[in-house]
Amino acid sequence: MNNELVNIISNFRSFDWTRDLLDVIIIAVAFYELILFARKSRAGQLVKGVLLFLAFYAIAFYFRLRTVKWVLSNVMQIGFIAAVVLFQPELRRTLERLGQSTNWASRLLFTRKMEPTLRGQWQSAIVAICDAAEQLSDTRTGALMVLERKNNLEEIIHTGTQFNANVIPEVLGTIFYEGTPLHDGAVVIRDGQIVAAGCVLPLSNNLEMGKDMGTRHRAGLGMSENSDAVVVVVSEETGIISLAKNGVLIRRLDRQNLFSLLQEEIVPPEEGPDKEQGILQQLFGKGGTAVHGKQK
Repeated sequence: MNNELVNIISNFRSFDWTRDLLDVIIIAVAFYELILFARKSRAGQLVKGVLLFLAFYAIAFYFRLRTVKWVLSNVMQIGFIAAVVLFQPELRRTLERLGQSTNWASRLLFTRKMEPTLRGQWQSAIVAICDAAEQLSDTRTGALMVLERKNNLEEIIHTGTQFNANVIPEVLGTIFYEGTPLHDGAVVIRDGQIVAAGCVLPLSNNLEMGKDMGTRHRAGLGMSENSDAVVVVVSEETGIISLAKNGVLIRRLDRQNLFSLLQEEIVPPEEGPDKEQGILQQLFGKGGTAVHGKQK
């Protein structure tokens, strides 16, 4: 016991506050991103399985069960490769989102305030989106609106017709009016402005989606799985308004609920948590509390 205490004290004395601290921070950030990845994908079940596997291995090691330990050791050798194969889609999406992010370095190190002008543009756009969604819902007109956040959606924008227009209900209504050339695609909104319409979105492979949800819902959910964008979906068959974010589809929204969700996701409040905080600051206890929705 005394020897262990002496070793701990000596390790603290030899601690390099530049190199070793950077080493700890990198590992902490890696684990932080790994936990986020597990919570947003099927990998959460994998983590539980790995923990159970390690528990069995510890029991076999403690009781010296040589055959069980030999089997588990050999399984561990191929387990990593098997996990990569099984969760290839989730890993690919994670790497794509990392590469698409236009400000990943600022996420890691810095805080950023939303500019007042940009805040006003988004607030006006959100009101127009909610008004348009309500009108489109009443007339059973299908719509798909993608609100870009941190991940750059330039690749999606290039699949449609690019233009620059203010977000107003009349423009959105004209775009999604049945019979117009762009009504079947998605509208992409960046910084409170329409930048493209008629865009093609990736479809979700989620097998738990209800039979009453068609291609438009699958596209909205797929977009939220492949990026951090928020997607508003209006059903052509039922007029139901839905919102997709982080791979979760929230259904049966009215105008007020949709407005509250968009206000929370797109336009942070001015007072209190008006800063977007970097990952390192969150790790040191300065971050906010994440709220995760459920499919409704």
